[in-house]
Amino acid sequence: MLNFEILGGLQVHSPTGVHEVSGVSKRVLLQALLVSEERTVSHGALVEEVWGEDVPTGVVNALQAHISRLRKWLRSIGGDAGGTRLVSFSHGYQLVLGDARLDATVFRDAVVEAAGLRDAEPEKAVEALRSALPLWRGPVFGGNFGGLLSECAATRYNELRLQALETLFDAEISLGRHASLLGELYEAHRANPLRERFCAQLMLALYRSGRQAEALTVYRRTRERLGDELGIDPTPDLRKLEECILRHAPWLRSARDHTAALAPAGR
Repeated sequence: MLNFEILGGLQVHSPTGVHEVSGVSKRVLLQALLVSEERTVSHGALVEEVWGEDVPTGVVNALQAHISRLRKWLRSIGGDAGGTRLVSFSHGYQLVLGDARLDATVFRDAVVEAAGLRDAEPEKAVEALRSALPLWRGPVFGGNFGGLLSECAATRYNELRLQALETLFDAEISLGRHASLLGELYEAHRANPLRERFCAQLMLALYRSGRQAEALTVYRRTRERLGDELGIDPTPDLRKLEECILRHAPWLRSARDHTAALAPAGR
């Protein structure tokens, strides 16, 4: 069985070892087919992915040649044994994974599962996410996107990772682990200073750890940064949290109530 990994530099695991994908065109094609998640990708989309606006003469034959080489390479590392195959259609190509695994799909499934468990079974949500987050070895595709399909997919997966962290922090806080979580919360907030959910989670964890002044400082700095960089004020939810911290609202101490109280409107 093959394991495709894109949450970091692109590589493929097979029973015979780890295979780096050599050749820019082969790598870009494989990335585009993988992120399409077994949907057929049109000839035109693949041409744009590989060549952009610099389309060569005889591009149809060139694409067919690249696809042929990719198909042979997949067979050579054991794709056929697990049902992994590259299928040709009149309008495009489809990578059928068969028994193969794509790390991004495994990660997405874990995030969806954890979101459903967060409120009723937070411990199980934490377990699912703590097991899934190590799948990330670095930037999607190692930062080598290729074309628009891969770039859009990287944006989608990066957002999913941030959502996973938000769900993880909610679950951990609801279990009363706010003090041990502070390091991770600070890291997430510093890496994403305009993402108000991380700010709110950090503020609450600090307050529950007896560090009210620091919680208010985090709010003030976020408010200033939102104003300086985006020209906007914090959302009503974040402003409400600051007010609650200032007046020591009783719900702030309740692990059971915090998730609903902090949830942004519409969630």
